[in-house]
Amino acid sequence: MKTTEKHNQRIAQMTFASVFPHYINKVEKKGRTIAELHEVITWLTGFSEEALKNLINDKVTF
Repeated sequence: MKTTEKHNQRIAQMTFASVFPHYINKVEKKGRTIAELHEVITWLTGFSEEALKNLINDKVTF
């Protein structure tokens, strides 16, 4: 896929809160739990579970 500046801007403006429910649906369809999702996200990002909740509540963008 060829990315453009417009595409990159659109992705950067997305909020974590808008994407997170899609992550949940994806992992549940694969037979995984939300706890496992949190474990992976915290491992990848270094954010604590509390920090993730704050990112969702504050509607932080990517």
